[in-house]
Amino acid sequence: MAHTTSESAVQAATGSQPPELVRHGSAKGGWFRRTGFSHLVGILALAFSIFPILFVVSASLNPVGTLSSSTLLPREVSLANYQTLFDGSFPRWFLNSLIIASLAAGISMLISACAAYSFSRFRFRGRRTGLMSLLLVQMFPQFLAIVAIYLIFAEITELWPAVGFNTSAGLILLYLGGALGVNTWLMKGFFDTIPKDLDESAKMDGATHFQVFSGIILPLVAPILAITGLLGFIGAINEFLIAIIFLREDESKTAAVGLYGLIADPLTKNANFGEFSAGAVILAVPTVALFMYLQRYIVGGLTAGAVKG
Repeated sequence: MAHTTSESAVQAATGSQPPELVRHGSAKGGWFRRTGFSHLVGILALAFSIFPILFVVSASLNPVGTLSSSTLLPREVSLANYQTLFDGSFPRWFLNSLIIASLAAGISMLISACAAYSFSRFRFRGRRTGLMSLLLVQMFPQFLAIVAIYLIFAEITELWPAVGFNTSAGLILLYLGGALGVNTWLMKGFFDTIPKDLDESAKMDGATHFQVFSGIILPLVAPILAITGLLGFIGAINEFLIAIIFLREDESKTAAVGLYGLIADPLTKNANFGEFSAGAVILAVPTVALFMYLQRYIVGGLTAGAVKG
């Protein structure tokens, strides 16, 4: 009590006012300003992103199978669209998509890792020029060169049909050219974060460059390998513009091209929308499964190489 009285006397003598109390989270909307608005934005973003997923799933379960009868919540639930889809050519299309996407992602990841290791660890003439060339090439979409690529593959089909039109090998080659530049840049930045002392220690013990790369570097860069593999798989399995130009035979089509054929005809696209939706749901399953399996690598792989180039 005496201490409080002395403080009041000092404040009266000096004319100062006691500091105002700042209340956080008061009843006047403080909680909403601090965290509530973030929750609201998150809920709106979730609703915006989940709406097309619910609509497609609902359309796939609609036994009528038409676009005009599709609703956000199905009135009836049936697997007739899935049964009809698997009775046709979809299993072959789906298998083609998995093979092409897996091989394109795996080969691109391996080649990009070798190139990134060279750019990160070795010093040679043309190194900086090569890196800048990769960056500049990636500024132009691959589809801009589709006419030139088409003419090249027309000649390749006559000379070596195994990697020409209507082949999975030819399409994989096209996808590799579009992904190597980006993957190399991502991996190079990640490799730069690994101390070179590890390489030198291994070389002192008699390890070769290949042993250093495969036994020491690759296990440490597993996050960026997972990221580039995931991005390459998603890009290849969902690619449509190039695939529809180079794949014309029914047995060689990917799922994206084959499903487009179900709704390409204006007279039948409304009737086949249920099958199209069922195929879209099935095609999304491998991507979601791979994403969930590699989820622990995603954040680290995307950010670790961004602070040092």
